[in-house]
Amino acid sequence: MSSKKISWLALFTALSVVGGMIKVPAPAVVTSIALDSFPALLAAGLLGAGPGALAAAFGHLISALTGGMLMGPFHLLIAAEMAGAVWLFAKIHQANKRVVAIIMFVLVNGLVLPFPFIFFMGWGFYIAMLPSLLIASALNGVLAWVALPRLKMLFEKHFGGVQA
Repeated sequence: MSSKKISWLALFTALSVVGGMIKVPAPAVVTSIALDSFPALLAAGLLGAGPGALAAAFGHLISALTGGMLMGPFHLLIAAEMAGAVWLFAKIHQANKRVVAIIMFVLVNGLVLPFPFIFFMGWGFYIAMLPSLLIASALNGVLAWVALPRLKMLFEKHFGGVQA
């Protein structure tokens, strides 16, 4: 990975941390639902799947830390899930299926990723999380959908693009 790409990855990770501090109201035990995915989705669209996934994982972990890490080690699972969702988004986005990529991200992040918590915390927890998680997923996805085409043009014009 080039130093240019590492610098951009650091920037998008820092932006994910900032987005992680913009919380979406959720049940008391879940303090990590935030706008941390938006910069990770931008990183995925501009830098590629790997850097986007890294920004998503680190962004979630920092978001969880700023929220008090109330779910403990489960946040490592969530960070891995977030990395996977953003990686999948990047692959679909690279195939020029922007709308499909956003819809997939919202549905996977909002409905599929919390599914393992049914086994740990029950259906009540899953159902209670869904509204906040779907709203946050949609906000992150729509912001990325609006910003990515504009940023992609600027990236290519001013920086020659950095995607592999």
